[in-house]
Amino acid sequence: MANVEFRYLYRDGGNYKKRGSVIFSNREGLDIDLAAEKLRQAFLPDGLFIAGQVRVPEVFLYARGKFTDDDHCYHEFDVLTSTNKAANDKQLRSIQEFLDVVAAEARQGWRTLEPGDNEGGLLGFLTSRIP
Repeated sequence: MANVEFRYLYRDGGNYKKRGSVIFSNREGLDIDLAAEKLRQAFLPDGLFIAGQVRVPEVFLYARGKFTDDDHCYHEFDVLTSTNKAANDKQLRSIQEFLDVVAAEARQGWRTLEPGDNEGGLLGFLTSRIP
């Protein structure tokens, strides 16, 4: 059974992009088109979501707290594809388990952080993650 590649990207306000992907197993044999539709329903308009909430790697363009007014906290869903590549999700989830996490996070609400926010803003968030 083929695995499923979840492709997504970070697109800043200047339309600069950085892409990411995670490959999930598909042990349940879930239809890819159905899975993609479930993701579109759970994500915000335009396929926006918060990568950290669904535990996929963030692919921001800025590094070490150096952000501009074009930066924000959203990632964007691109596509699901069938692949023979090995699953690489760090939580070892299947695509169904990933869909369950996405649905649960959507019900709780996408937690946004923006540059310039005070308490708990993006700058504090970013700098707290610097080793």
